[in-house]
Amino acid sequence: MFYLVLTTTKGRTEAGRIAKKIVEGKLAACANVVPGVSSTYRWKGKIERSSESLLLIKTSGDKLDKLIARIKALHSYDVPEIIALPIKGGSPKYFKWLKESLR
Repeated sequence: MFYLVLTTTKGRTEAGRIAKKIVEGKLAACANVVPGVSSTYRWKGKIERSSESLLLIKTSGDKLDKLIARIKALHSYDVPEIIALPIKGGSPKYFKWLKESLR
């Protein structure tokens, strides 16, 4: 099974650094950086707003736990958002590429 993992970062530079490390380490086949995400959230009892970058990361089930640990180690946030969504369907050719890229 493959997963789409979402994490937000403080900006494009951090997102790019994390993306490079996890793809180099074969924990992810691909990581897309979506800059300029506007986030509203509660932190330490206050409503906060910030501009962040979103990482869309594609990985396999057998790499998921190591990927999550690596994101935590590389991330600047005390409590980084890390959400893993199972991919239920899609292009068989893309899934073949994902599998090959994670070897």
